[in-house]
Amino acid sequence: MNNNLRTIRSLISEIRHSTHGKKMKDNIMVQYILDQARAHRETSEVLCKAREELHNLAQTYLCYLSSLRRYNEIQTQYAGKGERSLKETADLVGFKLPHDPK
Repeated sequence: MNNNLRTIRSLISEIRHSTHGKKMKDNIMVQYILDQARAHRETSEVLCKAREELHNLAQTYLCYLSSLRRYNEIQTQYAGKGERSLKETADLVGFKLPHDPK
């Protein structure tokens, strides 16, 4: 699969995760990404620098979106909820309390 196509699919996938069920073809971000990809399609050697620049920019946005999604997942999983019981803390780090069956 082409590197540019793989990057575009990954970007759209990350946008799909962040929009929660809205139609992708109606999303303005997806339309912009597809328009830019079509505009920078490799047609001659003159556009080679711009094409690489666009690919690097797309990779940067992909990294940002995936990192933001992972950050939010970690934040919700480990967010401080005030005082926790001893059992909740042990379950959070993967330990068992001595009176739990093994």
